Amino acid sequence: MKYEKNQYNDSVSICTFIIAGAFLWWGISSLIEKVWWWGFIAIGIGAAILSSQIVAINNRSKLRRVVLQEFQTNPDASIEDVSMRTGISRKDVQSIILDLKASGQLIGKFSTKTGQIKHLTIPEEPVSSEERGKYCYNCGTPLSKESAQYCAYCGAKI
Repeated sequence: MKYEKNQYNDSVSICTFIIAGAFLWWGISSLIEKVWWWGFIAIGIGAAILSSQIVAINNRSKLRRVVLQEFQTNPDASIEDVSMRTGISRKDVQSIILDLKASGQLIGKFSTKTGQIKHLTIPEEPVSSEERGKYCYNCGTPLSKESAQYCAYCGAKI
């Protein structure tokens, strides 16, 4: 698998699928109308776009597996550690963590002091209304401590 910077965030788009479908439709319509040269060109472009999106979806699942495995083998890792060891950009690691947490594959909180993941269940303290004014820029989770340097949910540096 070849990784390019921010490949996880920028790789798959519904608009790209629509464009590929339009090229395939134009190509098939052209073949029906006996415009052979344009039909083959449009089908080729549509198939190339569609196949690139399928490869991107496959790479996204591989990137998720790599990040999950990295946290399983190094339970005290931070986002920066995973990014350095795997070569995946920090932005992509953060997005992958949010996806893994949303799907229930990654359970744990990040330390607000060190940014390392904790696989322990930490009891939630009620957050007062004064402290609710500060939210994580990456995931929107309210930050419960003023001294927090990392988000407890996604591990983003504040």
